[in-house]
Amino acid sequence: MRKKVTIVGAGNVGATTAHWLAARELADIALVDVIEGVPQGKALDLLEALAVEGSDVRVTGSNDYEITNDSDIVVITAGFPRKPGMSRDDLVRANADIVAAATKEAVERSPRCILIVVTNPLDAMCEVARRVSGFPRQRILGMAGVLDSARFSAFIAMELGVSVENVQTFVLGGHGDQMVPLPRYSTVAGIPIPELLDKTTIDRLVERTAKGGGEIVNLLKSGSAYYAPGRSIADMIDAILKDKHKILPCAAYLTGEYGIKDLFIGVPCRLGSVGLEEIVEIKLSQEESAALRASAEAVAQVLKALP
Repeated sequence: MRKKVTIVGAGNVGATTAHWLAARELADIALVDVIEGVPQGKALDLLEALAVEGSDVRVTGSNDYEITNDSDIVVITAGFPRKPGMSRDDLVRANADIVAAATKEAVERSPRCILIVVTNPLDAMCEVARRVSGFPRQRILGMAGVLDSARFSAFIAMELGVSVENVQTFVLGGHGDQMVPLPRYSTVAGIPIPELLDKTTIDRLVERTAKGGGEIVNLLKSGSAYYAPGRSIADMIDAILKDKHKILPCAAYLTGEYGIKDLFIGVPCRLGSVGLEEIVEIKLSQEESAALRASAEAVAQVLKALP
């Protein structure tokens, strides 16, 4: 029996995620959105594209959560972008209501599902999903580290003129300006990047990674990234549905790891069929540890705005 993935939010990120999943034939897909006709239309368009591919993946769209019954994974992408004049606290409260409602509807119909939260501010929205669902931490993950690491990898590959297949990177911490790229653990064909690039160049690439989402927003003028986020979500789903035991940087609920407790923070996670199998603790330098603690404190400040 084919697995089933629900995507809440049929905007650019949600629809692109559905596209990546369907193209790889990972699961049947249910698209849910509050805007009448949008999830139905995008689901039908994608289903017709799959006919060209010769794929029997089933894609359905609805404004009702009934189509989400018995999902293995539920991805929450629905939410407001931050608009001019909107404070950070305004955004937190507005999206907390959306994520709480989506979580409640989804878990009532799929009580054994794994939740992947994408809505921003990501780390705070993971906490909303945890409170509403009551799920153990193994079944609630945030998608951020895969995306941030991909951006870091892309920038390193461009800087060195090498294949991105040679590049492995890790970005930890909260999903925002205080994320923590780790050059020491980032390699090109196994060679640590501090041996290939000078500190000034690395610092520039680190800063560009931290501001990667904003760079795209500024270029688009209206809207934000969706190709890379959608592909990053698909990578997490692939690891879970195929029980790969793959280590990916994800937002997970820490209970003392890295000296951080009761917060969702981006860390190396081993993913398999149960969701989070293990948080991998790597040795950090004093400077790296301090940066991770500062990132955690920034997340804690955002949480104070939750209702």
